[in-house]
Amino acid sequence: MDPRTHGNHEHVHGQGCGHVGIRHDGHVDYLHDGHMHSVQGSGVDEHEIAATTTNPDQCRPHVCDAHAKDHVHGADCGHPAVPHAGHVDYLVQGHLHHRCDGGHCDDHGPVETR
Repeated sequence: MDPRTHGNHEHVHGQGCGHVGIRHDGHVDYLHDGHMHSVQGSGVDEHEIAATTTNPDQCRPHVCDAHAKDHVHGADCGHPAVPHAGHVDYLVQGHLHHRCDGGHCDDHGPVETR
């Protein structure tokens, strides 16, 4: 995916900025309002995690001890949103969780947080 410049971005991302950082393609992106922001010179680019063998985008049912069995991932679930392969996953203890149409949680693999 080609990064797109994120306009009108006044917040400066970096260590200690208050947003979760994710190591991605040799740099750190910061999760901010459902976006992955990468600081590039004086601009901010939008990134997403691609579907790979490490971070697949298939149905992979997962029983998670990190939250209640009836927990539903979504905009107000309390976990940071992470763009992944054309959809949104949620960061839970270093893993990408995806609310599957089958009514369960999928594990879309680990990510390295900073």
